[in-house]
Amino acid sequence: MTSRRQKTKKSKLLGRRHFGVGNAKNRRGSGNRGGRGNAGLCKHKNSFFAKYDPDYFGKYGFVRPGKTRMPVAHLYEIDRKALLGKLEKKGDKFVFSFDGKILATGELTHPVRIIAKAWSKNVEEKIKKAGGEIAKLSNDSKENN
Repeated sequence: MTSRRQKTKKSKLLGRRHFGVGNAKNRRGSGNRGGRGNAGLCKHKNSFFAKYDPDYFGKYGFVRPGKTRMPVAHLYEIDRKALLGKLEKKGDKFVFSFDGKILATGELTHPVRIIAKAWSKNVEEKIKKAGGEIAKLSNDSKENN
């Protein structure tokens, strides 16, 4: 067996009172460990787990599947677009095509032809009152617009 030429830290410090760890009380007993396992990860072991296990809290786990939400547009948004000239005008009506649901929030002051997947009850009344019309969006009309 070959002998070790370099002195180990242990062999250098043997026979000394503190053994290179400061006070004689240091590193004595299980209280020095700071808890078992993952105890103290958010407290005194924070820097350790931030470096070596950053995904410990919340990266993986169960996520309840929710409903897929349909995009919505409000009548006041459509009216604003018509006022600013951002909608295409065909004849005397502006045309607004939307792949979602139209909600009746606000008022229409311009005649608008709306093509959408769905709409709330009061939308039809407000659109007809403004001199517009509403139609169901189909796959054919999506390709045309």
